[in-house]
Amino acid sequence: MGLFERARRQWFLLGIVLVITFAKLQPSVGMHGGPLKPEITITYIAVSTIFFNSGLSLKTEELTNALMHVKLHMFVQTFTLAFFPMAIWFYLKLLALTSINPWLLKGLQTVGCMPPPVSSAVILTKAVGGNEAAAIFNSAFGSFLGIVITPLLLLLFLGSSSTVPFTSIFSQLFMTVVVPLIIGQVINTYHK
Repeated sequence: MGLFERARRQWFLLGIVLVITFAKLQPSVGMHGGPLKPEITITYIAVSTIFFNSGLSLKTEELTNALMHVKLHMFVQTFTLAFFPMAIWFYLKLLALTSINPWLLKGLQTVGCMPPPVSSAVILTKAVGGNEAAAIFNSAFGSFLGIVITPLLLLLFLGSSSTVPFTSIFSQLFMTVVVPLIIGQVINTYHK
């Protein structure tokens, strides 16, 4: 396989490397309030586009079948929302013995307690030929579950409580994940 063919097959990973490189060279372009307006384009448009595209490309039967994989969903949610935060907590206990800034450790623990971003989980699963329908379900379900569980994990691991705007987060997830997916499915169904 030639270099061009290999690059064509790995376009997504190459794109990630290019974007990271560009962000390192010109961070002001993607900053909050910058020309790309990531607070709008990423938060709403990009995520909605990903789930709309998934709705268009997946058969309804695939999504329905994905819902029936209860053991898979229990494993993914347990790994994401229980095992991973605990593993990070143990790892950070070891790092706390070093001279690393304690605030950095708290930040890492906070990130370790959060569910993965819905869009990247779906894109990466699709890129490697995984079960996209199951990834969509687990991403969306994990994010909704994370609204409740993340504050509890932070309280457990960091001893700090925070108020979470449940309604705002829930409605944003619903509008950027569920609605575009349903619209994509409806269009997919009528264009058969």
